[in-house]
Amino acid sequence: MLSNIPEIEVGQFVLRGMELDDAPDMFEFMSDRETMKYITPNPVKNVEEMKEYILSCIDRFKREKEIPWVIVDKKTNRLIGVFRLHKLHFWHKKAEMGVVIHKDFQQKRVMTEVLNEMIPYTFNVLGLNRLVGDIFANNVGSKKLLEKYGFHRDGVLRQTDFDGTNFHDTVVYSMLKDEFEELYKEKKGQEIRY
Repeated sequence: MLSNIPEIEVGQFVLRGMELDDAPDMFEFMSDRETMKYITPNPVKNVEEMKEYILSCIDRFKREKEIPWVIVDKKTNRLIGVFRLHKLHFWHKKAEMGVVIHKDFQQKRVMTEVLNEMIPYTFNVLGLNRLVGDIFANNVGSKKLLEKYGFHRDGVLRQTDFDGTNFHDTVVYSMLKDEFEELYKEKKGQEIRY
């Protein structure tokens, strides 16, 4: 469906397609255990592993299974995060969001700006019907963000992930296209623009 990954402006940031040359910058935050604690107990260990990860993301894009963007600060041109639509399925019209933000930029409204653009993009441009946020149950920040944007709490999947010591429940949130359209009518013109 997409021949290349579109560049999208989101407030003071730009989302652009992930590239192999991004490996050193991505490694800076994706190797940090604290940053990755709600994603994996085994972050990448070196730049070579980071390159393999990027190549796998690009391969999934070519197979229409994922759209991998990096988040770049417009003022400094610094790569500060990753936003992916993964588990992408155009026939079933659904995708799941995957996000990693550099610790220096967490809780600084990056995801507010990203979601203000990317939720409408998912439904209006890609034509999807279901957008999912699947998070660790103790990830309070992501839970608040998804609820702020009107995502529906579908339920808890018990002990789905193991960190080497403990099992973790995950909570699945989703938004459907008709819910998005209803929210857009109600909130048009406000900060949450949909």
